[in-house]
Amino acid sequence: MNLMDATNQKIISHIYVRKENFIDAHEWFIWLRHQGLDPIFITTDGERSIMRAMRLVWPSVTLQRCLYHLQHEGMRWLRTYPKTVAGKELRKILATLCAIKTVKQKDSFIQTYNNWINKYKSFILSLPQTEIAHKDLRRTMALINHALPDMFYYLEDRKVHFTTNALEGFHSRLKTDYQRHRGLTRIHRVQYIDWYCHFKNQLK
Repeated sequence: MNLMDATNQKIISHIYVRKENFIDAHEWFIWLRHQGLDPIFITTDGERSIMRAMRLVWPSVTLQRCLYHLQHEGMRWLRTYPKTVAGKELRKILATLCAIKTVKQKDSFIQTYNNWINKYKSFILSLPQTEIAHKDLRRTMALINHALPDMFYYLEDRKVHFTTNALEGFHSRLKTDYQRHRGLTRIHRVQYIDWYCHFKNQLK
């Protein structure tokens, strides 16, 4: 797991874990707080256990949801070719998310989404719960509803990034470079990542 400074794209801190989880993240964040880290905003991919750990350690932090992750996850659940008109329309609404740059566009997105809910809520509830379309639509609705309060802080403060694309790009390059060193023991993997982050920071 990595924390990146969005202003200069340097890695602030990182830990090596087999899978993201609350316990490791919480201990890591506590250590970072003791080192003096006190963030105002954090842009996050939306992993709930990590967000919960962040809010426990930094109660006043504002968590901006990554719009790309929201869009990508919603599109994946709705599938490329939704089986219902409701699914097709919701996919079109989600497609506009990452292009929102003004408060007016934000308000339009929220209004369009609320209109969609009013139009199709009864239909969705009437679908058999075993149908794939029902599950896809309900999951996508839950995703948007849960994230909506934390989706548009970047419009209030231009220093806030609305995606984690810079960090995802770093992860992609790290994975590609690491493939040349497959077979390392765990301790050597940790050391490799430590040095990788160190030297990449030196290049910034």
